[in-house]
Amino acid sequence: MVIENYSQKFESQTIDLWNRCCTFDPIDVWKFRRQALFDDNFDPSLAWIAREGDKLLAFAYGTKRRFPYLERGLEPERGWINVIFVDPAERGQGIGGSLLERIEGQLSEMGAKNVTLGAYSPSYFFAGIDSDNYPEAVSFFEAHGYKGGDKHYSMGKNLHGFRVPECTREKRAQLEKIGYRFVPFNYSYALETLDFLHRELGAGWKRNALISMREGTAEDRMLLVLDPTESICGWCMRGIDGNEMRFGPVGIAEKERNRGLGSVLLDLYCFEMARRGIYRMYFITTDEAGRRYYARHGLEVIRSFTDYRKDL
Repeated sequence: MVIENYSQKFESQTIDLWNRCCTFDPIDVWKFRRQALFDDNFDPSLAWIAREGDKLLAFAYGTKRRFPYLERGLEPERGWINVIFVDPAERGQGIGGSLLERIEGQLSEMGAKNVTLGAYSPSYFFAGIDSDNYPEAVSFFEAHGYKGGDKHYSMGKNLHGFRVPECTREKRAQLEKIGYRFVPFNYSYALETLDFLHRELGAGWKRNALISMREGTAEDRMLLVLDPTESICGWCMRGIDGNEMRFGPVGIAEKERNRGLGSVLLDLYCFEMARRGIYRMYFITTDEAGRRYYARHGLEVIRSFTDYRKDL
């Protein structure tokens, strides 16, 4: 067996082995290239394979930021294990542990004080460990000193035949009576939208909107809420990774929360998706409070993830 840095001559084998190991998260070569090889921070020295002759046995890669990510900057004390998998027929021989320890050592030498599993923004494949679908991953990483933390949920909803609930219609009428408006985005709101998102909801939200504006899809994908002064106080979009079914983010200005604006916006957006023939909506992750909120609007948990980290 040989352990060496990843080479693209093993690309097709890597994709094939990924799909045999990470069976709940199949990928194609373009997704692999886009989210791994073409990520700004991809470092070939942190990507490793184990092989026997020309047969690929395992693959793993980690990340240490070389370019700042929005307001998070370089996060100098953080490192990530983006993915690691071993051929099922070759497990139990220490191959995965060897790759993991190799990357941890490199990250430590680069200044990382801790390592996070998955959850690397903006190009993560996994939002943590899905213990329901990969129980062996929990055992493996816990045996190597990783500790579980918060739980997150992916949720979704069938939009066939969706109708805006009567209670939402009534709530919208009440809000509009006192001056709020729910309007489609147009480019006359572009700069105000970007300022609102950065100020109220964070630079990551601004980034998602900016990409959509640049691609010319914003008018089809965004809805706004205007307050009685005609200022933006709420926003929602879909398709942040190009998948029209992917919903969110959705957010309301802090001073305007608890008025029911978010609930109205959510139901209106579900209708907008349904009338465009997008009959399924989902999002990747929310916390426990978010799970309860979305459940009240008919969304169901698709899968759950647990944060796992290790101090080096």
